[in-house]
Amino acid sequence: MANAPVLWAEAEFAKLDLGDARLNKRARMLMERFIADPTASVDWRDIMAPHWEHTEQRMAERDVVLCLQDTTELNFNGQDAVGLGPLSYEAQRGMYLPRPMPSRPSGSHWAL
Repeated sequence: MANAPVLWAEAEFAKLDLGDARLNKRARMLMERFIADPTASVDWRDIMAPHWEHTEQRMAERDVVLCLQDTTELNFNGQDAVGLGPLSYEAQRGMYLPRPMPSRPSGSHWAL
């Protein structure tokens, strides 16, 4: 059935409200594509590459770039996962996700 993904997305996301009809349409379209080929492989690095390149270009245009550090703690307690380390205290298992954020001295950020 050629239109099955479209019908599925319309039914599943009929009440979707992202505050803008264009965003709602885009979200449904992404889900239609996913359901049409759920085993398709997309490397997240391919998706992020243009953003990273653009961020590098913006940084190169400035004399001063601050790289602010933020670390997120991913807690996997109760999950069936291997290879995790201790977090804030020994009983917690998970990992730390450090994330630099290139910023202008004015405080506005350039990257995810």
